[in-house]
Parts: sequence; C-alpha cells; structure tokens
Amino acid sequence: MATTLDQVCENGKARVVGIRGGLGLRQRLGQMGVHPGDVITLLRYGALRGPILIEVHGSQVALGRGIASKVVVETLE
Repeated sequence: MATTLDQVCENGKARVVGIRGGLGLRQRLGQMGVHPGDVITLLRYGALRGPILIEVHGSQVALGRGIASKVVVETLE
C-alpha cells in the first residue's frame, strides 16, 4: 500500500516508490542517499512537528516534514 514517509510509524520500515517533486528535490534527496527502491527505517519524529529522523544505507538523515510528505513509500512488515 503506497503512502508518504511522514505517515509511517516510528521504527517502521518502508521502500521508496517515488518522489513527488521537481528536479531540485530529487537531487537533494539523492545527495542524502534517498532514491527510489531504497529501504528506509523511520527512527523517530521530532517534537512539535519537528524533523523526521530516518536511516538509509546505514546513515541517519533528518528530513523536514514537508519533504517527507513528498516521498512516496510502501510499508514493509
């Protein structure tokens, strides 16, 4: 089932299906190591609508909620 990254539960795993954004957003996420097909673990949500901490390729990356809402994922069990 496809959803966005900001809807994944804490400690949940998801596979990136696509990115709803322009070239700049895709390049920025690519520089952070987030590409379609990658498996992401959502580590925690920031307090008071703060950034989301994810793990991808063994590195921890913080994403703002606006960017996370543009990353389309499918949740994994």
